[in-house]
Amino acid sequence: MNARVALVDADQAPLLVRHLYEGGDPGVIARALATVPELAVATLPFVGAALGPGALPADIKEMAIFRTSAVLECRYCVDTHTVVAWDMGFTPAMVTALRDTPPGQRPPGLDERQAAAVAWIDALAVGRGTVDDQTWAAVSSVLADHQVVELTVTVGATMFLNRLCTSLALPTSPQTQARLAAAAVAP
Repeated sequence: MNARVALVDADQAPLLVRHLYEGGDPGVIARALATVPELAVATLPFVGAALGPGALPADIKEMAIFRTSAVLECRYCVDTHTVVAWDMGFTPAMVTALRDTPPGQRPPGLDERQAAAVAWIDALAVGRGTVDDQTWAAVSSVLADHQVVELTVTVGATMFLNRLCTSLALPTSPQTQARLAAAAVAP
């Protein structure tokens, strides 16, 4: 599948974004954003901070990215974060449960902290308006305020990326496709 927009190659990169290519291919998201360099230089640091390490436990952070992507049906992000989740030690059963359990239902195999986080993630990813008090009470009982803020920003940044990748039909990398095929995973 080809992207709907031309992805900027290193030899075509505008001066403002050439640094993104210094370590090799920066990935399709950066290559798509490089078509508007002013957006790339503002967006990529935010996304890196929102999705990178922080005060939130790594398993909850990855759950937020993966679950949001699954709920919003972003093929690129689900494929990519299936591999990331495996590399972090998520079992195939957990990945399948997070991917396939409908929003608003508790995926099997989660502890209380994970289940409360997934309920919050689902409320943000599919909900409208204010999140209900019961969902707030559950997540705030297992995460500190600053962690809930970070979780919320992680979900929001992931939703942005999901829409970017889905609407522009960004392709999954050949390396990720090969790992998924080797594991015989059907997303």
